[in-house]
Amino acid sequence: MTKLDFGKLFASLKALDYRKLLSDYGNVLVLLILCVVMSFATVKEQPATSPAAAEELASLVLSENGKGAQVMVLVRGGKKGAGPKFAKNLERSLEEVGLNVVANVQGSPRDSRIALRDHPKDQPLAAVVTDQHIAVFCAEQLPGLAKENPALAQSKRYSPTKHTWPVFLKIDNLRNVLKQIAVVAVIAIGMTLVIITGGIDLSVGSLIAFSAVITALSIDHLGGTDPTTSHLLLGSLAGVVACALIGMGTGGLVTVFKIPAFIVTLGVMFIARGLAFLCLEKPNGLPIGNEEAFKWLGSGADFGLHNSVVLMLILYVLAHIMMSRTSIGRYVYAVGGNPEAARLSGVPVKRVLVFVYLLCGLLAGLGGVMTASLQMSGDPKAGNLVELQVIAAVVVGGTSLAGGKGKIFGTLVGALIIGVIKNGMNLASIEGKKQDVIFGTVILIAVLVDQLKARLR
Repeated sequence: MTKLDFGKLFASLKALDYRKLLSDYGNVLVLLILCVVMSFATVKEQPATSPAAAEELASLVLSENGKGAQVMVLVRGGKKGAGPKFAKNLERSLEEVGLNVVANVQGSPRDSRIALRDHPKDQPLAAVVTDQHIAVFCAEQLPGLAKENPALAQSKRYSPTKHTWPVFLKIDNLRNVLKQIAVVAVIAIGMTLVIITGGIDLSVGSLIAFSAVITALSIDHLGGTDPTTSHLLLGSLAGVVACALIGMGTGGLVTVFKIPAFIVTLGVMFIARGLAFLCLEKPNGLPIGNEEAFKWLGSGADFGLHNSVVLMLILYVLAHIMMSRTSIGRYVYAVGGNPEAARLSGVPVKRVLVFVYLLCGLLAGLGGVMTASLQMSGDPKAGNLVELQVIAAVVVGGTSLAGGKGKIFGTLVGALIIGVIKNGMNLASIEGKKQDVIFGTVILIAVLVDQLKARLR
């Protein structure tokens, strides 16, 4: 690079408005700092359960025992965790190098004891390959079992070596963070538009419960305990449409009768929650049939990420295009900046306001369907205080409570910040009441920062 190039580079850097950059993208810096802090705070020894660890272990067993040696795989079982997958990887890797896997036991230490005890006494077992959990059991119990079963006398124990890595940065945990914020982030799209126009919607948490209940009731009415896919789709559509209509009614009350949005949405919050309980005979929720099909949205993962996360990302792309490339996006900013000036400029202010509340209600209804899919029931208690997390995500993302300013991308970053904080508190085993205190503090700090930014401008 020539001196002239360096001169241009330094001139460009000097010309940058760093105050504006910090104002626009400071939340990204906050997210990065939070991730670094969480990473250092959660560094622990981790058991190796990857396919590469299984292959490395298989190579070690082969080198010390030779091809054809009899091997038993013992891994702690359970529907959750990496155990079952690691057991399959171990068995496949051991067989690929020419070892004879006589048993692959996934269960408790008791199951491992039974498998070792019942192994044929006339067939010497060369190696016992385990995960870190069962390795402790084998170290303590294998010598005693060898006295009962001569086939275990020469058995060697093998387990993967541990490695140091942050719990926060584990792939499963990062996916879990995205899954946890999916509902909040989806609803935050609608809340962003509402707040940009100078309003607020406190009803979204109750609309989650109302949508989940309407969805469950509709599916039960259409298909009973064994609904088809079309029944599930129609029931879900009923929940979303019901909340969209409520959102449209909210927008109508705000625009036609000039009632403050805070009062209207506070009333709708109580009405929707009450209706969710009144619609069900049992307060514990209504189970939804055809679990395999309906849980696709809430728990399925067909694209490497959970389907709810993929839906969230698609909606953010569409929302970004709408707010940055279409007239409705320009109208929303205009109404939030100066409603009277927007009206005189020909902007249909009332229609825009009704639209943003309708969209917020629709997305809250979609959040209710996602919640019902995750819980496999319509629960009238769902969505409790979610509105606070949604508002926090929007404000932390940089949207001004005074209206007129905000970005969809910023809201996504804000939702990620809320998700990282929540995940960090869960990893630190902080109880729920203390988490509420922390969330409230985050909202206050975000509002203070918003006010300081307004004064700096």
